[in-house]
Amino acid sequence: MPFCPRVSLFLLLLVSGAIPGFLSSVMAQQAARPNIILVLVDDMGWSDPGCYGGEIETPNLDRLAAEGLRFSQFYNCAKCETTRATLLSGRYHAEVGVAKLQRCATLAEVLAGAGYQTWMTGKWHLSGNPLDRGFGRYFGHLSGATNFFTGDGTFRVNREVFEVPEQGFYTTDANTDYAIQFIRERDRERPFFLYVAHNAPHYPLQAPKEDVMKYRGTYKEGWDQLRVERLERIRGMGLLPETAELSTRPEDVSDWHELSEKEHDQHDLVMATYAAMIDRVDTNMGRLVQCLQDENEYERTLILFLSDNGACPFQRTTPQTLEGPLMPWDPESYWTYDQRWAHACNTPFRAYKRNQHEGGIRTPMIAHWPQGLANPGTITHQPGHIVDMMATFIELGAARYPPVDAPREPGPLRGSSLVPIFRGEERADVGARFFTFYGTHNAVRVGDLKLVNRDKGPWELYDLARDPIEANNLIERQSQRAKPLIEQWEAWARTVKIKRK
Repeated sequence: MPFCPRVSLFLLLLVSGAIPGFLSSVMAQQAARPNIILVLVDDMGWSDPGCYGGEIETPNLDRLAAEGLRFSQFYNCAKCETTRATLLSGRYHAEVGVAKLQRCATLAEVLAGAGYQTWMTGKWHLSGNPLDRGFGRYFGHLSGATNFFTGDGTFRVNREVFEVPEQGFYTTDANTDYAIQFIRERDRERPFFLYVAHNAPHYPLQAPKEDVMKYRGTYKEGWDQLRVERLERIRGMGLLPETAELSTRPEDVSDWHELSEKEHDQHDLVMATYAAMIDRVDTNMGRLVQCLQDENEYERTLILFLSDNGACPFQRTTPQTLEGPLMPWDPESYWTYDQRWAHACNTPFRAYKRNQHEGGIRTPMIAHWPQGLANPGTITHQPGHIVDMMATFIELGAARYPPVDAPREPGPLRGSSLVPIFRGEERADVGARFFTFYGTHNAVRVGDLKLVNRDKGPWELYDLARDPIEANNLIERQSQRAKPLIEQWEAWARTVKIKRK
């Protein structure tokens, strides 16, 4: 019989009585690799969920936060495509051609190379089809926004066109239906990675009537009062210091009391619809959690929940909707809110989606992992960024970058792992440095110092530890503190081949 090292090792362990310990070690190694569920919502403000100070009812997210870890300083790239490209690649979006995903491997490709099952549901908003980039199964829409009741012609099941039913369809529910199906039909011998990219609460603001009516009248006091109430809860939760204040109301945000009763009612309607959409996301988070519990996967699954950018200031309600008026539960409706409610949704921060001030790039982020978090039920104030997700998943999944069979030559990763934070440890300083930009809006953060500009304007400098709402621009009085940040920005911009202006 030819010599076989594996057989010889087995016999040696058997004779020595070490088989139970050997098998336990193998099983422990497998158990250490968690399932990963990454849930990304669209255009949700930092303070919208209940566990971040919002009045919207999110009991399932609140429970995950109470049993998990909340990040008070987690960041995205301020826009849909830029966030998705950075999130999936672990490189800054400018380096990968944004939607083209060039010169990179994706989260799905890397984890598939490590033996993970890889699935996606929801909004893709990048080139091609998720199956082109490492996902084994897919349901969702390839577009950047869709009608929540009727779809938009880009819905797919894997590569096949999905015909949206004429009755009883709602995109957020369907995303979860397929996510649950994928989990139930899994190979139980391998871990899985599930990416759920909800289009909600991105416009058009559409939700079932009963969900909208649940919040009707909630917003009759207006955006200024809402911000005051949210900040009080935020302080009480410890997400921000007791000394935290509200950013100043911008000039383009009108005084609520100057509006007519008719305007009040319309603004209440659109915000009630927005709240209903987040409420429905939360309901579906509960369904997903219940599935994990039913399938005995809950304890070993890492769930991450965050938003792709801050709340959206774009007013794009259609004339047809206003003339009707069409209610938000009518499939023909197309409501949006504008910067006035967006300012409230991003409480207490400045600016909105696409801007690099905190209102545009700071996202709620919840991590829940019963088997893996050192300090469940706590808040971490260590900064993190979506560019860190790839490094995190590589460490958790014992994966290789680039994967062995990578179809293209990927560039270097830019983030650093969040796993030390999950373990209750302080992350290395590199974790507190990141760059972000969109169009004419740019920022770099190093430690607590942040350099930022807007609309091709001059650089501004803020100390976020003392001034999280970016009210006190230090650039003229402390120019020497800004100098190394400017140098780092310029070096980074040369590396990724972008221009600040």
